[in-house]
Amino acid sequence: MSRTLCLAATLSLVLTAPLTSVAYAQNAPAAEAPAPRLPADAAIRAAYERTDALSRSIFWGQENTINPMDPVAGVKMAQALREMGQYDRAAETAESVLTVQPQNTAAMLEIGRAHIARGQAFYGIAALERARDTQPRDWRPLSLLGVAYQQVRRFDDANSAWHSALALSPEQPEVLTNIAMARMGAGNMAEAEGLLRRAAAQPGATLQVRQNLALALGLQGKTPEAEAILRRDLPPELVDQNLAWLAQRTQEAQSAPQGSQASAAAAPLPSTARSWDSLNR
Repeated sequence: MSRTLCLAATLSLVLTAPLTSVAYAQNAPAAEAPAPRLPADAAIRAAYERTDALSRSIFWGQENTINPMDPVAGVKMAQALREMGQYDRAAETAESVLTVQPQNTAAMLEIGRAHIARGQAFYGIAALERARDTQPRDWRPLSLLGVAYQQVRRFDDANSAWHSALALSPEQPEVLTNIAMARMGAGNMAEAEGLLRRAAAQPGATLQVRQNLALALGLQGKTPEAEAILRRDLPPELVDQNLAWLAQRTQEAQSAPQGSQASAAAAPLPSTARSWDSLNR
């Protein structure tokens, strides 16, 4: 073969190789796209509701990514974020739900709870009032409104809201506890104790109700009864920690000037009891 023919053959191979590759690529079966991820079913969602706040925030965040129009995922994610102390994100997440469902009462309540928990209840009042107007037979917006009004020093409005809540749900332990913690903050320990005893006696009373009752008892020097309540609900190391805190707080309250005793008595038990500012049912 002449040199010219060899060169022509080489060029032919070079030029035709890409064409062969293209032809193969055109005829090759296309790679299958990954199937879109579907939202979790009801059983999985229910199982995650029994986990800690961090696990729930991750799970509901994924559910919200899969379907940003799912209001349940948005509300549940906001709740988990609030329980983790991420109040601003919780409020923003709940607000985003209202863009999907403007009448979603659960989102309105979460907005109120998040702002109450971050100490800026004023910014949650509008949402809570909308929830109250949307669901006039629901005691929860009224209970939270009482907390929000109390935080912004609208005391008459707070008492009116709580009175209306109790009219809808008599002896509701959350409402009684909210009123009690407000009375405790004002230094009216005897009335707070009576309200908390009523709340703790209800079938729906939670651990926090009992812890707040222990707080009211301990701050009045009724340490044995307070300790009995604490030991039924908490591990020994936490009981000891809370009893030591109560003893210190009681001593401070007794030695404080009369005008400052109310503020000394208003602080909650460490890591266990919550003040009316943060009750969040």
